[in-house]
Amino acid sequence: MTEAWTDRQFDDAIRDLKAHQARMDCNRGDLAGLKEFLTARRGFLLGLLENQNLMEHETFTELLWAVFHLMEELDSRNEVKALARSDGEHIAGDIKRAYVILIIEWLSYMRHLKKEYPYLFSLAVRTNPFDPRASVEVK
Repeated sequence: MTEAWTDRQFDDAIRDLKAHQARMDCNRGDLAGLKEFLTARRGFLLGLLENQNLMEHETFTELLWAVFHLMEELDSRNEVKALARSDGEHIAGDIKRAYVILIIEWLSYMRHLKKEYPYLFSLAVRTNPFDPRASVEVK
């Protein structure tokens, strides 16, 4: 994503992301850390669910439910470091669901910032979490 992106490029990125067959592997990540991260933010996430303004946005609501489901799946297990293969695949599917929806929401938000708040969009482009070369410095 660059500051020159058009609506068409945002649309194309979202379409490509929806079509992409992302694969998650629970054995390669830190499930215990993810469980701890999400659990520590349960109150914040509940507050988002209580916000009627946010709930009017169907895709954001879908994201929240996907994250809550993942958090509950992880929270329901005492030990997440040694999951059975089938259980790991189930959790990987839950992670994938939440992650893909999160990226789509992020892209939609970036498009909104570009249109309505170009100065915020400029910073977002320079700190893009998907660009390993991103730098806050204006070049």
